[in-house]
Amino acid sequence: MDEAQDPSDIAGLLMATARQDQQAFERLYRLTSAKLFGICKRMLLQGTDAEDVLQEVYITVWAKAAQFDAQRGKPITWLTTIARSKCIDRLRLGGVDRHMDPVDLDQLPEPEKTDPVELASDQQRLDNCLSNLQTQHRTVIKTAFFDGCTYHDLAARTGVPLGTMKSWIRRGLMSLKACLEQ
Repeated sequence: MDEAQDPSDIAGLLMATARQDQQAFERLYRLTSAKLFGICKRMLLQGTDAEDVLQEVYITVWAKAAQFDAQRGKPITWLTTIARSKCIDRLRLGGVDRHMDPVDLDQLPEPEKTDPVELASDQQRLDNCLSNLQTQHRTVIKTAFFDGCTYHDLAARTGVPLGTMKSWIRRGLMSLKACLEQ
């Protein structure tokens, strides 16, 4: 998707898709499929698995476009949530390659701190809030989101007990939520 693309245009395309407008759906696909494919590819590793899931994503979008509510979030967020959920569903079914490389909690660089005055975009706000988390919490939250890992996967990849992993993620998400709500 072109970063300069107006989110209201995507919202409009979703509304038109809800009315079964095939041209709007085709334009929506052209504008968003690269980003959604990137998410699928990152989570599923194999291109063929990512392609299959991307198709499922757009079948869902066609069927459920009327459920998009611009008051609750951005259109691209709604679309990426569908893509991520479909990838997680595919991972849970099994039979696809998963990220199982060890996660080294001590080797990741600290993110740069961002001047609060410069926090103009949502991405910058999120980056700033993530940078304020403890390293372990930030690392496992990012890994869970981008790799589609379960608590069990993360515990195995980091070598920490399952209960510790659940606590890290819970504390990290609570801190992230508090920061984002400020």
